[in-house]
Amino acid sequence: MENCKLLITGLKQVVQVCKNGERMLVGDAMNDVAMMQSDDGNCGYSIVVNSDGNIHDIDTDKNISLKYNGTHFEKSIDGRGCCVIPGLVDAHTHPVWAGDRVHEFAMKLAGASYMEVHQAGGGIHYTVEHTRAASENELYQLLKQRLTSMVKRGTTLVECKSGYGLDTESELKMLRVINQAKKKNIIDISTTYCGAHAVPKGSTSEEMVNDIITNQLPKLKQEIYSGKLEVDNIDVFCEKGVFNPHQTRKILEEGVKMGLMINFHGDELSDTGSAKLGAELKAQAISHLEEISDEGIEEMSKSHSVAVILPTTAYILRLKAPPVRKMIKAGVPVALGSDFNPNAYCMSMPVVMHLACVNFHMTMPEALTASTINAAAALGVSDTHGSLEVGKKANLVIIDAPRWEHLVYQFGCHDDVIKAVVLGGDIIHMKHST
Repeated sequence: MENCKLLITGLKQVVQVCKNGERMLVGDAMNDVAMMQSDDGNCGYSIVVNSDGNIHDIDTDKNISLKYNGTHFEKSIDGRGCCVIPGLVDAHTHPVWAGDRVHEFAMKLAGASYMEVHQAGGGIHYTVEHTRAASENELYQLLKQRLTSMVKRGTTLVECKSGYGLDTESELKMLRVINQAKKKNIIDISTTYCGAHAVPKGSTSEEMVNDIITNQLPKLKQEIYSGKLEVDNIDVFCEKGVFNPHQTRKILEEGVKMGLMINFHGDELSDTGSAKLGAELKAQAISHLEEISDEGIEEMSKSHSVAVILPTTAYILRLKAPPVRKMIKAGVPVALGSDFNPNAYCMSMPVVMHLACVNFHMTMPEALTASTINAAAALGVSDTHGSLEVGKKANLVIIDAPRWEHLVYQFGCHDDVIKAVVLGGDIIHMKHST
């Protein structure tokens, strides 16, 4: 090859996660990540990224030097003593909103539940009011700052939901903001329409379902088919006091008719049968699942719907831990997400991974699997993202430590541990030298 985009040399560990084209890992395989390791201080591993931004080769420094003698590389990174992992994938976020809810944090610390705050006019309703009032540009600037912060923490692919508009124009405004960020290539984005995030003030759930099916989704379909918007997934908050399973089914099935993947909130605060419903509908992913039943676990293992676990939410709301170990044992593909939103303000996947290990008893390899290949599977893109394999997009994180586990072990120290973040072969973040 005459020209390549990037060469990384001297790597002590190349943590591929997968090496045989697996699209997700389940059961014991989640704990057995594929890895190349060099104990030779004079010869590590190299990665070659081609001009298309895809991984072209992974081999020893010596072999790469011989094979690519005379090749011009636009950029290079000296990775001596470092490790590399796939770019982290955040499988669940709500990043488009205005108006923080720091005042509600004190209420929760005093014992108020999520639904008590919600019923008092706070929570989602408070954010909806401020998001509706914000201009498109204001929302874009806020989103841009948040996505940039995620990148610095190692995230290269993020799922972004609407859901703080709750009416046609406000939901479309949020989706346009996400679409704008997607075009700027700040980060890779999977877009989710989440108009059924809550029931607006002065409305009933049935009225909201009717509005979504007769107004919001038809308008969204027009925008998608005209090429004005790109939307990948549809979401509903299936929960007591919000949308029941019957209503959830109606909305999700309408989304499927439009070509959207099902990726919804379920069994968070109560066992609504969401997991069983999602499995029946062949959902790509179901999030939260703190209250999932044994039957729901069994059905999800059969359908291979990905369970997106959100450790920060359970931590902040003091919810019981989802039965993650039981899910893994049953063969449910488990992924992780930050659930970044004004109610759970965390955009750091390394922190999410640490909490998953400590609070949900996941191993570090399981947490890495859940934050890479399985999170990519939750978004339907594990054929191109989530592992370091030839032909896949060169999204990766270089860790300035002798073992990749330092990213999880050094709690809250990702700014020190992450040396560089690469998106499609472009260096989008580099730690400043001291």
